[in-house]
Amino acid sequence: MVTIAAQGLLDYKDQLVFRFNGEEAAIQEVTEEGISVTVPDFASTGITSISVGEVVVFGPEFKVDGKISIDPTFAARQGTNGAVADVLFTDNDKMIVVGNFTNYDNKGIIRPINRIARAFLDGNYDAGLRSGTGANGYISEILEVNSKYFIGGSFSGYAQRTGNISNLTMLNDNGSIDTMGVHTWRRPNQNDTIQYFARFNAGFDGGGVNRIYNQDGKLLVTGSFRYYVTRQYDKSNALETRDTVIVDSTEVRQLARLNLDGSLDKTYRFDGGANKSLTGPNGNSDTYYHDEGSLKGRLLVFGSFNQFDGLPAGYILRLNADGTIDETFNAAGAGFDYVVSSVTYNAVTHKYIVCGNFRSYNGQSQVGMAMLNEDGSLDDSFVPRVFENGLPSFAKQLNDGLIIVSGGFTKYDDRVRNRFMVLNADGTLALGYNAVGNFAGTLYNVFETKSADDKRALLLIGNFSQFNGEDANNIIRVLIE
Repeated sequence: MVTIAAQGLLDYKDQLVFRFNGEEAAIQEVTEEGISVTVPDFASTGITSISVGEVVVFGPEFKVDGKISIDPTFAARQGTNGAVADVLFTDNDKMIVVGNFTNYDNKGIIRPINRIARAFLDGNYDAGLRSGTGANGYISEILEVNSKYFIGGSFSGYAQRTGNISNLTMLNDNGSIDTMGVHTWRRPNQNDTIQYFARFNAGFDGGGVNRIYNQDGKLLVTGSFRYYVTRQYDKSNALETRDTVIVDSTEVRQLARLNLDGSLDKTYRFDGGANKSLTGPNGNSDTYYHDEGSLKGRLLVFGSFNQFDGLPAGYILRLNADGTIDETFNAAGAGFDYVVSSVTYNAVTHKYIVCGNFRSYNGQSQVGMAMLNEDGSLDDSFVPRVFENGLPSFAKQLNDGLIIVSGGFTKYDDRVRNRFMVLNADGTLALGYNAVGNFAGTLYNVFETKSADDKRALLLIGNFSQFNGEDANNIIRVLIE
């Protein structure tokens, strides 16, 4: 029970309604000096209010303690000045952060930190990454293969290589771009030169790269692209010189597999007779790759499409390792009735958590959120409650079964939840975990980790500016009991 100082309430004591951040509380006593109330189970940090009929008076902000709190041992309290898309944890107890920022923890004031930064696990910035001027556009993904880093996104240059890159390139393990020298010649009596280009001679055009996966030593690449491109540096042009880059392109839509030298693997979803890829989805797509267990090598594809390779598809399907459609996934159903925006998978619980603008799955009512089994069947033990003023855009199940959710909603199951909440595995609000107040923005991913003093913690990344009503810029770590 807490007491809030207030005056002039006695005359209205039988009409008063007291709320913590919109959640109604039981009133215990009203005096000339104040009002005493019991903090309800699902109260969250935020503004208190008293109302009589349609008249509302706002009181002080009240912080409700719960089982989630900002980790004081995470040093990067300033975060980034743009979205964080991905984090790669390296073997030397560091992490590489990529996204659409030019500043990390206020260390980019003198020299911008363009879309890539390295930090220690406590969040402290590591200035040793030799990224130079970084990328000139958004980096959406980073992957480590054989001590090299592959980055994808929407960019055409990295560090000193300001051109001849198409949304994908390879870095050395110190963050510098891996280059090669090409001997060029001009007309007689002119000096030969050596020009330097990105060693990884592959990229994509007509759209960006969203995801990169390591599939048995090959790169599985997905995105919104329409063409695979390579560049030839040693062929003559009309002026009989070899200092002009010639770009070759092949129609490849949204899904591709590359060898580590950048060449296109035409054994994966490719029509050799037509010299182009299979048609794939008829709308935008995103993916999740299984690198674990019995599903290893399979690729889940979801998004805003209702056809795939010319066949009906309910906004979600799964591919086998060879790129063919996995007929064991949701074999008896039509899928979702509308767009799927996010899918995550937990290898411990063996469940998919799906978010989107859909209203049903396989003809069964399922609004905005669903839990699927590994075969794509609906897990009926999870029952989403009613969302108000928006739907979830991201959700991820933790190893203990709790589900972290963010989106545009402001109420869930008639409880005030400002764009962030924690659910039990059955879809109910988790008691004690929902005291977090206002969350402004959306999550892109959640990583289970530890704090500097070895407590259970979550690293949250995305495009957000507030967590629990406090400034939180796109990357934070929170403690979770």
